[in-house]
Amino acid sequence: MKSEEIRSTILEVIHEIVPDEDLSDLKSDVRIRDQIEMDSMDFLDLIMELRKRYRIIVPEDDYMKLSTLDGAVAYLEPLMEDI
Repeated sequence: MKSEEIRSTILEVIHEIVPDEDLSDLKSDVRIRDQIEMDSMDFLDLIMELRKRYRIIVPEDDYMKLSTLDGAVAYLEPLMEDI
């Protein structure tokens, strides 16, 4: 999966978790939770949905690497290259 596809997937999952949030102005280099109403349980839902859909396991120590869109794409790209 290419980086733009991964970005779209992340945004799709976020939209499913917090459907009332406007994601159109989301900055890719700023923490997602600082930009929208997304609490820690919502963030865990994002991690679990990626695991469910793509069988990607993100260790708890790496959660902060997914805190921004850029960071999430960079982290997930090598894990999703064969998807």
